[in-house]
This record gives sequence, structure tokens and C-alpha cells, in this order.
Amino acid sequence: MRITLFIQNLKCSGCGKTIVSALKTVPKIESTSVSTENNSVSFNYEEASDLNLAEETLSRLGYPVDGTSNTLLKKATSFVSCAIGRMK
Repeated sequence: MRITLFIQNLKCSGCGKTIVSALKTVPKIESTSVSTENNSVSFNYEEASDLNLAEETLSRLGYPVDGTSNTLLKKATSFVSCAIGRMK
């Protein structure tokens, strides 16, 4: 199944690179794309547990799904993730 998630703290293509790279390591998550214009990430997944793992990965990177908690720590983490993505 394909899903598009709207996420928080997405700022630039550096963020997008970090997200794509991290989701490549999640089993059964494929064809990931990021839209900085829409603050969204799209990907294919097989089961609900795969989707949950992808959402947890996004949150850990500092990009929680819209409607979920966006703490100061997650906002700060997103800046670090962004900087890492810019260096790739």
C-alpha cells in the first residue's frame, strides 16, 4: 500500500535526504519520496506494523507526523537531522 504522511519540522532538501536514507533501513518500506512543499513523505508499506515503525523512525529523527506530539527536543533533533542530510 502507498501512503502519504504529513510531517512536522520539514525544512529543506537536507531533511528530505535524511528521511529517505533512514526509511531505506526500515524493512518493507520502499519507494520513499519527500515533498518539502507539502511537508509530506510518501512510501509503500506492507503491514500496519511497518507503517508504525516508519512513523516511529520519523519521530526519532525529529519529524513527527502531524497531529502527534512535537516537543522542543524533536524540533532540535530535526535541525541536527537536517544538517546531516545537507552534508550527504
